[in-house]
Amino acid sequence: MMSATYRSVEVVEPGSPIRLVDRPVLEPGAGEVRVRVEACGVCHSDSQIAAGHLPGTVFPVTPGHEVAGHIDAIGSGVVDWQVGDRVAIGWFGFYCGTCHRCRRGDFVHCQRSKITGAAFPGGYAEMLIVHQSGLARIPDALTATEAAPLACAGVTMFNSLRHTGAHPGEVVAILGIGGLGHLGVQFAARMGFETVAIARGSEKSKMARELGAHHYIDATVADVAAELRKLGGARVVAATATNRAAINATVDGLAPHGELLTLAVLDESLDVTPLQLINSSGTVHGHPAGAAADTEDTLEFAALHGIRPWVEPMPLSDAAAGYDRMMRNQARFRVVLTMPGPG
Repeated sequence: MMSATYRSVEVVEPGSPIRLVDRPVLEPGAGEVRVRVEACGVCHSDSQIAAGHLPGTVFPVTPGHEVAGHIDAIGSGVVDWQVGDRVAIGWFGFYCGTCHRCRRGDFVHCQRSKITGAAFPGGYAEMLIVHQSGLARIPDALTATEAAPLACAGVTMFNSLRHTGAHPGEVVAILGIGGLGHLGVQFAARMGFETVAIARGSEKSKMARELGAHHYIDATVADVAAELRKLGGARVVAATATNRAAINATVDGLAPHGELLTLAVLDESLDVTPLQLINSSGTVHGHPAGAAADTEDTLEFAALHGIRPWVEPMPLSDAAAGYDRMMRNQARFRVVLTMPGPG
């Protein structure tokens, strides 16, 4: 028989420390399911939520939008989902399906969207309740610990790259080899792009090639733009590093019709002139992660092509330490909180 309570992380007010609490088990409402969480990735965006910087955040808040687990209860009106189904939940945990944007299939810009771990309690917990529109199926080939980071970091990379103008064989550069970038290198290589990894330090060259990069540029000793031009220019530079100067340094390395894809959460302005964009017919393009169907595509592609996040699993009881490790950039590359049981 299920316990009447479950363990969950709670941030009481903006900026307060995270703590473990017991919460009562609730039943899912109409259109909702209850998910028994098995793993949840710790994303840097969680710190923005915990600090109260994301509009619509409801305190006390339980962060966590890289969730993997299985359904253990279903509310009324739920279709196509069953108890026991393995599911992932990402940043976009709800779309209404009826607003102006949803009616045009633009679900990530739903006017009533809800962010997992901000608008409703997220995955730093043994269970959560989520609307069926936020669910993605997890393939059998992926464990929960592998699937969890793919629900945010993974879909951010895969979905953004597949919506660029790059074709197989063209040069795609991944700037930064961190939580996003180490997955970006893997996705870009498996999608057939001539993949360039750009980072700081010669010691990262071996790691970049293990991830699938065809070329490595050490930004501490090389002119990044010049090196990209030697390869014919980058059709896409996917900027995952939160470093304004490093992003600026790539712009002159774009190929004709090249695209600077901004994925890192950075609130500083970039130094990109109209002349630079005119000369290359270039664009600067932001891209959100993706809706649940995009997450499902990401998981299936990763399972098929052997793409896996590099993670450091830690139990939920060590959530404070794991959160601190991620925010201090000490993890390689994702701390994943694991719950009792399989995962």
